[in-house]
Amino acid sequence: MDLQIEDFYKDVAGGLLMLYQAFPRKTALYVEDLIGHEEPDEFGLPSKRHQGCLGALLWLADEGYVRFESTIQFQAIDQAVLTEKAFLRLTGSVAGTKIGGGDLPPSVLRVQASLAQQLREALRNGGEQLARLVRVLFESQLSTAPEQAT
Repeated sequence: MDLQIEDFYKDVAGGLLMLYQAFPRKTALYVEDLIGHEEPDEFGLPSKRHQGCLGALLWLADEGYVRFESTIQFQAIDQAVLTEKAFLRLTGSVAGTKIGGGDLPPSVLRVQASLAQQLREALRNGGEQLARLVRVLFESQLSTAPEQAT
């Protein structure tokens, strides 16, 4: 099993959700806020896990999901914000998502079906669902309206 890929999915989801919570403000996105404290190696360099998380954040920027002004050493990306592409994907609904409660207001149904909400739940619960949703984010398999359960 490629554990660094599982970590990548967690880092991508966690980083995007932190920026989503701050949107549209620019904010510093600290690696330690995503993965907790990691001790540096014997040479004082960040751990592989820490480097992997920072690498995931930089990759998101390279791929057009995040903009930022600079890095804060190896600790964070500074003045980071979601791009339009990331915002639209996070607010879109995941195709095939069933949500209950036909008596709920449309705004609640929209939030429940959003990719951002689905990612939050997958991060909380763990498992293969997180990997599937991150791949959906990258493949942009989103719909415009949630399916309501009957």
